[in-house]
Amino acid sequence: MMGLQPQATSNQMTSTWPEPQNTPLGGLSPTMAQKGYAVLSPSDAALWVGSPLSELNALLPFWDHMPLDAHLKDGGSYRRRRHSCFEFQHNNLTPTPHRAHWQSLDYNALHGGMDRWFEPMSQDMVTLPVWTQLLTAFAQACSQWRNKPHAHWCIEAHPFRIDCSQGIGRPTPEGAHRDGVDFVAVFLLHRKNIIGGETRVFDAHGPQGERFTLQQPWSVLLLDDARVIHESTPIQPLGHIAHRDTLVLTARENAFQGPGQGLTDQPADAPASHHRSMA
Repeated sequence: MMGLQPQATSNQMTSTWPEPQNTPLGGLSPTMAQKGYAVLSPSDAALWVGSPLSELNALLPFWDHMPLDAHLKDGGSYRRRRHSCFEFQHNNLTPTPHRAHWQSLDYNALHGGMDRWFEPMSQDMVTLPVWTQLLTAFAQACSQWRNKPHAHWCIEAHPFRIDCSQGIGRPTPEGAHRDGVDFVAVFLLHRKNIIGGETRVFDAHGPQGERFTLQQPWSVLLLDDARVIHESTPIQPLGHIAHRDTLVLTARENAFQGPGQGLTDQPADAPASHHRSMA
């Protein structure tokens, strides 16, 4: 792992890991091929999506009205979320009938192996043109990274709010993990009065990795799920209202995850060792 040292930041943040080294938009595909992950700055993310930040910001109010995650096995009440699914094929994005979120125990030892039903995303949100543009850009990038221009992508969208107003909030209570898909996009939307939320990305084949903190709204971490494992560290409050908002998108070729679909359904280059804890 890279030997990074925490850095002090201005005003309320007492210490945190540095912001990531962003990938220039023109170098996105080579970086994904070389490292299996990349981070885009907000300005490059907007160019990648094809929508200005002002239009992307129209999505943000929908994070203020999300129900609690009723499936947390640690008994916490710090996570709010919704969940909707879409398919992208023949250059067309379509919503699917509402379905449960399911992961194999191979990928999520804490919450895997069961149907988890969450309230769907607001129709007012998913019918916005910028939402279609966002998911289309993600799917088209996945096709480019796999060199499959006509691929059929099954996309799950997860808006999250991790609220630590009453104590510690855990963005990834399952720990370091892979998601059991082909690609993942993690958009950081807002950090309010928090410390923590460090992102850790490690090569699934070895010890190489990076630690950094996504700070800027609409910065995005892109992951080749077969090649890297990832997690985000807990957050703590620095004020009465404290939370971290993210949008997580996953793309899996040809089929959504479901019972009976596990390790063997991953790409051929998926490593056998896919989940490990990090100190």
